[in-house]
Amino acid sequence: MSFRRPVPTIGDPTSAAERAAAPDAWALTDDLASLERVIGARRDIRRFRPDPVPDDVLAAVLTAGHRGPSVGHSQPWRFVVVTEAATRDAAALMADRCRLRQAAGMAEESARGLLDLRLEGIREAPVGVVVACDRRTPAAGVLGRATFPDADLWSCAAAIENMWLTARAHGLGLGWVTLFEPAELKELLGLPDGVETLGWLCLGWPDERPPEPGLERAGWSRRLPLEQVVMHERWTERDAPTSHLRAPAPDRFVAARDRSDELLTVPGSLGVLDAVLDRVTALPAVDGPGTLLVAAADHAVTAYGISAFDASVTADVARAMREGTSMGAVAARAAGLDVELVDAGIDCARGDLVTTDGLDEMTYAALLALGRERGQALAAAGPVALGEVGVGNTTVAAAVAAALLELPAAEVVGRGSSADAAMVERKRDVVTRALARVARAEAELSASEAVRRLGGAELAVLTGVVLGVAGAGGVVVLDGLATSVCALAATRLEPAVAAHLVAGQRSREKAHALVLRELGLEPLLDLRIRAGEGVGAALATGLLKDGLALRDGVARTS
Repeated sequence: MSFRRPVPTIGDPTSAAERAAAPDAWALTDDLASLERVIGARRDIRRFRPDPVPDDVLAAVLTAGHRGPSVGHSQPWRFVVVTEAATRDAAALMADRCRLRQAAGMAEESARGLLDLRLEGIREAPVGVVVACDRRTPAAGVLGRATFPDADLWSCAAAIENMWLTARAHGLGLGWVTLFEPAELKELLGLPDGVETLGWLCLGWPDERPPEPGLERAGWSRRLPLEQVVMHERWTERDAPTSHLRAPAPDRFVAARDRSDELLTVPGSLGVLDAVLDRVTALPAVDGPGTLLVAAADHAVTAYGISAFDASVTADVARAMREGTSMGAVAARAAGLDVELVDAGIDCARGDLVTTDGLDEMTYAALLALGRERGQALAAAGPVALGEVGVGNTTVAAAVAAALLELPAAEVVGRGSSADAAMVERKRDVVTRALARVARAEAELSASEAVRRLGGAELAVLTGVVLGVAGAGGVVVLDGLATSVCALAATRLEPAVAAHLVAGQRSREKAHALVLRELGLEPLLDLRIRAGEGVGAALATGLLKDGLALRDGVARTS
């Protein structure tokens, strides 16, 4: 039976099928030639007629600026419209002073060229518009500015371009003058603290109609050929990183999203799970019951009193897992997952991190290869959930996280399982000493060396598993901090791995949220789980499989 697609009464009414059938249907084809003419004819005008600018034309120019794109839709621009002759004269005097000061610091020929440039537009143009940027909202409070704090200024520059093109379409001239001391112009206009200017826009009917840009016509410079300013993939002076993996092609991601658009439900109705399902169904190896792979190993670092449990617990949990009675094994069975246990070093404690590396190079290479082989073999059987068993490995994982994230021990060390305040302090001390030891030997620690020198045997195996599953086109579902730092190391080695990762949960470990953020992943579960053994990954994989079943069973629209 076919159902009609629910069409929203507001917003975008189109369907994925419509967009796929005509991806260029959004084009304003009839207006393209006019747009190209306006862009090509835009000029920085310096000579103006005294005729007034009609109010409706001025409003059209200002409206175009106000329709500009802005970071976080913050609309930081403020337009100060100046028509008083006294203010224009004061601004022109400021610009003249700055022009002379700048010329004094230039080579003679360049200085003469600058002095020949006309700036009388500030006095001649009937309207001046000063675009000011209101920066009083903290950058961290505006979407997009926390990482690029100057994006508000870029937004104002985009508004100016809108105004410039609109003015040209109306036959108005616009000249952008930035020969000002910002503090002087700010004082002239009475701008409050936290508001910055982007210079002065002269606006009026042009008394010149230059066929090419003024500075180009004056021999100041010329426009570079397009091929000199366009680079592909990366800056051309830098070698491309070596990578042996490729993320799924974009058309697979789009096709997966298109299929979800056909469901008889609101787009994105499953929240984070929907985004994960789109990504997972774009991968070639999804079908199958899946596997919980758990790697187990002991750690010599437990000798420093960093765990509340005896090292023998590792072997006990591993034995229960083989028998199918451990927490991880039972959770896996409930999710319909097979279980595979890899003994990476039970009853075989290696380096203690503080005085020696966690693994020697030969052992690390062998364990990494073992993990890669198991990952490749399991990928075709469905999602691969990861787990680990190893008393003391939250300390080990914190050390690797600190190295990969370049953070001090205090920012990554958490409680682990049942640690008290004194034990947490010992853990911080161990991680600090371990980081100091490797820092003396190398200026920069690679991801592989971080896992080898600061990690442990199960982390080496799990890093290999992540690489192997991703290489075979499969899905990796992460558990807690230890599995996530392995995924982070794998993405540093092969960036395309990231497309194959699912954050099963966010644990209570302090560094876990930081590692997931570095991976760009949102967790499916946030239950403060601290069980280890892949319990969280198994529960999340069950949820993932339920989501896939929902998509298979829900009615489709036409």
